[in-house]
Amino acid sequence: MIEGTCKFHSSAASTLRSRRGFLAGSAAVIGAGMLPAAAAAAQQEKLVDTHHHFYPPEYQKLWLDWEDARKSPHFPGQVAWSKGKAIEDMDKAGIGVGILSIASTPGVWFDLGAEKAGQLARACNDFAAQMMRDNPGRFGLFATLSMLDIEGTLRELEYALDTLKADGVGLQSSYGDKWLGNAVYKPVFEELNRRKAVVYVHPLVASLSVGTFPAVIEVPHDTTRAVTSLLLSGAFARWRDIKWLFSHAGGTIPMMAGRIDAFYGKRPNLKEFAPEGIFGELSRLNYDTANATSAPTMAALLKLVPTSKVTYGSDYPYFGLDQIKALEQLGLSAADLKAIGSANAIRLVPRLST
Repeated sequence: MIEGTCKFHSSAASTLRSRRGFLAGSAAVIGAGMLPAAAAAAQQEKLVDTHHHFYPPEYQKLWLDWEDARKSPHFPGQVAWSKGKAIEDMDKAGIGVGILSIASTPGVWFDLGAEKAGQLARACNDFAAQMMRDNPGRFGLFATLSMLDIEGTLRELEYALDTLKADGVGLQSSYGDKWLGNAVYKPVFEELNRRKAVVYVHPLVASLSVGTFPAVIEVPHDTTRAVTSLLLSGAFARWRDIKWLFSHAGGTIPMMAGRIDAFYGKRPNLKEFAPEGIFGELSRLNYDTANATSAPTMAALLKLVPTSKVTYGSDYPYFGLDQIKALEQLGLSAADLKAIGSANAIRLVPRLST
């Protein structure tokens, strides 16, 4: 919801040291303070943003009309979004690649039904694919799936991955009254597992709120609900070849993992739904850092998973692209910063290395 930029300052020696993991070489580190900002940025290893939203015109209108009908405020960053502005903001913040995904906050495709959901998914995926063609090397895509019509979803999955060459799929934490662990989605996950696909999961907003703006509390908890649904239903155990990526450092999963383990970790049938135990299953997943770069949040996440399971995410345009600055203040090594900033995303999506 706030845009930002990323600059070098030669007087800040600690910042330079922490940023070495993102520089092309030691010469660039030594000389960065003497170079113009643009030249220094050019020598910085570019970040990969795995949590980068976009707004096709049809989707944007539906969302804004949805909010108007509910007298909800519009996010300025979303209203101002354009393809050109996205590139401009990425260049300012040193983002090399933004992997596009649809933000899912309004929920179940604006209650317009399965047929409309399928049409909207196709429109979103085609729009993103055109952005990729127009800007080679700058964008990836986690393709949108409707999930309301399983046969239609499977057709869209095939189209997105085979024709559009999407880098994975983007799912909501729930659809209507069904969490992702629901058995109705089995054919979709079986196909995703067969393809060894990346499955990126973005939260919705629960229908019941304590009175805060929904994104404050309900959004991260919905990620926790989705992860728990997939865990206890045996989805993680069943589909071992899916590469899962969850938003916002897993929501509250790092804090709740011990409690989940306390209730389920000693079940007689544990191996059926969690072959590696509760903590083992949760540590196999990947998590992005979007709006989750505070010291307590990252401390909890990095106690749950190794650095190799964390990707850089921004939640653009709701939050700024420069959240790497917060990570640089956490005392992480240059190797860990580089892994989070780009290497882990490239491991999930090898195409990004070319």
